Amino acid sequence: MAKSADAFRTISEVSTELDVPKHVLRFWEQRFKQLKPLKRGGGRRFYRPEDVELIKGIKSLLNRDAYTIRGVQRILKEQGVEMVKRLASDDATALIAAVPQAAEAAAISAAPNARRASGTRKARAGSEAAAQEASVGRDVVVAAISELSACRALLAGETLRAKAPAGASAASGRR
Repeated sequence: MAKSADAFRTISEVSTELDVPKHVLRFWEQRFKQLKPLKRGGGRRFYRPEDVELIKGIKSLLNRDAYTIRGVQRILKEQGVEMVKRLASDDATALIAAVPQAAEAAAISAAPNARRASGTRKARAGSEAAAQEASVGRDVVVAAISELSACRALLAGETLRAKAPAGASAASGRR
């Protein structure tokens, strides 16, 4: 009989479900303070469904997206556990959406100081500039992801047809 979705899982069940060795799960508990399974008598671990989702996010960041442990720790600290859980299912779209939010949050935290010092007009201009920077930051991330996807395709052996600039054929004929 299968367990319900809300049931707690043992370390063996999580290990086989996510294809992560048990010793790696124990190691991640030491490195990521947000990952705290219940421990019962004899040190037996029981993972909540939320813990399993967090492990999926951590695994995807480390293995699929090639983040370091320190990088995942930074994401957990700056963007929170919920963002990492979403990354397990949403791929990079959650991270792309987070870039403007992070820039906007930085602008909002700086805005009260600007209002006190120089009035609301400058604060509004600062928040508009921060929103514009967030838009530029998002474009950079989208471009980087598309470039990485192209690199992944090349490494997988797929052929890509590069679009040559309009003047490229004329320039090559002059040599």
